[in-house]
Amino acid sequence: MNPELTRSPRTHVQQGVLALLCAMSFILYLDRVNLAAAAGPIKAELGLSNTTLGVAFSAFGYTYAIFQIIGGWLADRMGARRTLLICGSIWVVATIATGLVGGLASLCAARLLLGIGEGAALPAQARAIANWFHTKDRGFVQGVTHSSSRLGNAAAPTLVVLLATLYSWRLSFILVGGFTAVWIVVWMVYYRDDPRAHGRVNEAELACLPVGMVHQSQELQGTPWRRILRRMSPTIFVYFCQVWSNTLFFSWVPLFFLHGYGLNLKESAIFSSGVFLAGVVGDVLGGFLSDRVLKRTGNLKLARQGVIAFSLLGAFVFMIPVMISRDLTVVTLCLSGAFFMLELTIGPIWAVPMDVAERHAGTASGMLNTGAALATIISPVVFGAVIDATGNWSLPFVGSLLFLLLGAAMTLKIRPDLDIGEGLDPSGNADPIPAQRSQRMNKGGEEKSVTVMDADAS
Repeated sequence: MNPELTRSPRTHVQQGVLALLCAMSFILYLDRVNLAAAAGPIKAELGLSNTTLGVAFSAFGYTYAIFQIIGGWLADRMGARRTLLICGSIWVVATIATGLVGGLASLCAARLLLGIGEGAALPAQARAIANWFHTKDRGFVQGVTHSSSRLGNAAAPTLVVLLATLYSWRLSFILVGGFTAVWIVVWMVYYRDDPRAHGRVNEAELACLPVGMVHQSQELQGTPWRRILRRMSPTIFVYFCQVWSNTLFFSWVPLFFLHGYGLNLKESAIFSSGVFLAGVVGDVLGGFLSDRVLKRTGNLKLARQGVIAFSLLGAFVFMIPVMISRDLTVVTLCLSGAFFMLELTIGPIWAVPMDVAERHAGTASGMLNTGAALATIISPVVFGAVIDATGNWSLPFVGSLLFLLLGAAMTLKIRPDLDIGEGLDPSGNADPIPAQRSQRMNKGGEEKSVTVMDADAS
């Protein structure tokens, strides 16, 4: 190593980038969950049923699903900086517009616009993480950023109820839209896609950053769509199963406490926030656990697949008492435990797109989150219809139990140790497709790369 670098103190721009991404995740989910937090007064003022409210919840998912892959592809081509400027501006308008709605049609229109704005956000975030963080740290980084989103989940019920009590539920949407606008300005001033272009990074910090990844991404001539989709398909299905249950928490938990247990608005907000805070801990711990397993064993399969399968099965166990108990304390603790286990999956599952398609991390992450978007489209309508038909607020958890088992089983097919240049034959062995990047880990979790023939774009 250059002796000059050892004497030069490292800057902390990487930590600044992580802080910005955490702030984005917090605001992103604050924007998204505030509708569920304000569902009670919104239903009363707009005259909505549980089914029509479910339609409003799911409207977000239609455009969110469409713009996942588009946004990820744009982030790979034009960079995370400009992509988040564009999509962030859209979700500012959509959030403020939600505070001005006059009925179901305008509410659905605002949610559709929010789906467009937020659709590109997480794939662009994955592109930024691939630019600034090494493989051995990405599980933890994904866990930390997503834990910030769960802080947004936890803050939304209390914040929205407080504002609704003091002023009106409409004001909460307008204020959160303003927070988002401030973040966009800071993002454009501070962030750079290429660490080498950041004015505050010195040579000592550059030596510890994956600066070559941006250059490689800029040289892409085409996107191998079929190979990425083939490698990502099992992960997409697993994430669909996970988000099916997560959507139940995001959309219905406040109303579950409000109507299922007869709590008032403030009490339901407090209990909901407690459940969501358990997810914050799960996000951080899941990413930390995945990276720790990788560093100790060098086994990428165990670090990703093992943690994901364990988490989904744990969530299954915690969900069972929710179905059979009427004790509020037991149900709250079990909901918190289930949400904690669900969130353990986030760090490792969001690291998989960068494991299998590092140079196309935005596109692969967009495909992954498309599975989530499909779950957010279908599940709220199903939940609302089941509750309206039966009056049973616990019954929707039955479908979640089934999807958790299916997701745990499909986890065995993820194979994060094979990049998009490698596929599986019917017997489960790697086939000899040329690889863009053949990456192996030593026991310390460091990368040992062997470059072979470039794969053709499909």
